[in-house]
Amino acid sequence: MARGRKGRDISGWIIVDKPAGITSSAVVNKIRWAFNAKKAGHAGTLDPDATGLLAVALGEATKTVPYITDALKAYEFTVRLGQATNTDDAEGEVIASTDTRPDDDAIRAALPAFLGEIMQVPPKFSAVKIDGQRAYKLARDGEDVQIASRPLWVEELLFVDRPDADHVTLEMTCGKGGYVRAIARDLGQALNCPSHVKCLRRLWSGPFDLTGALDLDTVDRLAKTDALDAYLQPLEIGLSDLPKVTATDAGATALRNGNAGEVLGGDVEFGDTCWVSHQGRPVAVGQYQGGRVAPSRVFVLDT
Repeated sequence: MARGRKGRDISGWIIVDKPAGITSSAVVNKIRWAFNAKKAGHAGTLDPDATGLLAVALGEATKTVPYITDALKAYEFTVRLGQATNTDDAEGEVIASTDTRPDDDAIRAALPAFLGEIMQVPPKFSAVKIDGQRAYKLARDGEDVQIASRPLWVEELLFVDRPDADHVTLEMTCGKGGYVRAIARDLGQALNCPSHVKCLRRLWSGPFDLTGALDLDTVDRLAKTDALDAYLQPLEIGLSDLPKVTATDAGATALRNGNAGEVLGGDVEFGDTCWVSHQGRPVAVGQYQGGRVAPSRVFVLDT
């Protein structure tokens, strides 16, 4: 018989300011340990050398992760001009270089080509699966990795700073599945100046930003104390991009049992995905069917 996972039934969001040099999975494991939580996950991987916002979901909040990963997110990143690497970041081997550098006007003129719906080829050293295997594993084994391009929505790409001839700092707001490393690589190609990402920081993701974010030193210092719980943000913040309706008493009971339940009002149209509240607590996410909601996710929270 399988043993159940030990820990607390704690649900909500923890926003971490991830440092460089640690994987996103390692951050999640540390948060799970520090809160003694049964279940934890994150909404969007950051590369080990990247820093910034990592939204960690605990307990029932893990059911809302898709609504954060699908949301817009913003990054500030510095591009190293004049050198391309095999990983498209500073950890890789230099595979092409040039002594020429574009001026600021040339860089600004190249940015609009990366706005809107673009097609992007993920880096060879990425977690994209090819015939069931991760691309980075195949690349490390020396195989010629060919990854198909995929659509990416880029809302904004801004010129922020030019600290010196070899570097330019940009800020990008984009949708799900974007690779900043690929933007730096492709920008370099457009400028005839091989390039890669030197450093990367995620500024915000969906409803979450870095205001009040936890650093890992604080996590270690307050681990398994009541003081750490003060950083827990409500589960429903992960649903803030969805319209909200309110369940009747009978509707809440039906929804908690996995059945369609009666709801009241709300700015929602037939067929929309919405979330349901009852007595101030989230009950479910589902499809609005005109006075009722058919649940696709049900939240099991302590009353």
